[in-house]
Amino acid sequence: MNREQKRMMQRQGQVGADGAASSRRTTAQDVQRRRGQRTRPRQFLREIRDEMRQVSWPTRPELINYTTIVLFVLIFMTALIFGLGYGFSKFVTFLFTK
Repeated sequence: MNREQKRMMQRQGQVGADGAASSRRTTAQDVQRRRGQRTRPRQFLREIRDEMRQVSWPTRPELINYTTIVLFVLIFMTALIFGLGYGFSKFVTFLFTK
């Protein structure tokens, strides 16, 4: 469970502040109190930096390989859709001209 899911579950009253499952229902006062708790911009940016450090970034050769594959599939699918559209339009034109 990541930090965002834990906070969402805390806001919904599914887990307590310690992460343990909560069996009690949330009251309107609890909801209002939690809405008042906001993350400060500095804390938000610090958390973003920490999360971005955990990302598994691709290496340059992997990036080139993935980009090549995406471009090839894009060109192939564009040609396929264009070809099918052109072929069907010619077929329909052929049917209606006779």
